[in-house]
Amino acid sequence: MSFEWPWQYNFPPFFTLQPNVDTRQKQLAAWCSLVLSYCRHHKLYTVDVMEAQESPVFNNKKIERKLSVEAIQVVFEELRKKGNLEWLDKNKSRCLVMWRRPEEWGKLIYQWVSKNGMNNSVFTLYELSNGDDTDGEEFHGLEDWMLQRSLQALQTEGKAEIISMDDGKGVYCV
Repeated sequence: MSFEWPWQYNFPPFFTLQPNVDTRQKQLAAWCSLVLSYCRHHKLYTVDVMEAQESPVFNNKKIERKLSVEAIQVVFEELRKKGNLEWLDKNKSRCLVMWRRPEEWGKLIYQWVSKNGMNNSVFTLYELSNGDDTDGEEFHGLEDWMLQRSLQALQTEGKAEIISMDDGKGVYCV
């Protein structure tokens, strides 16, 4: 399935931050939506800002337009304010993109556990993110850091307990 670009992507002014406050807010909302949709489609969780400028999401070769690094930083900062991004370093050169928040992933995992009658079972993190039983589930292939945060969210809700095992971590789902 190929990624479907929004109409703005082929509109050259979209690649220049607009000076009008109202227009800029709408533009940033469109950029945030595009970045999250693109990362979700391609299952991207970690983004390097310098590499991002050459990525198709910020560089439309068809119309020969690309968003500047400064504008990419503005978009990423907007995503951070919304809780969809965390910087990995003080220089803000690499970030984690959360196109779905940990609580949302936790909910999906718990729904899968319940739907399959696997409550009161112990799973390794590997089984949840890479096991044959989860193949085809949205959380299959979820990066370890996000899986752990998702399970922590479930633990906070009292629906799971993270446990240490000989070969790493596991989780007991209530």
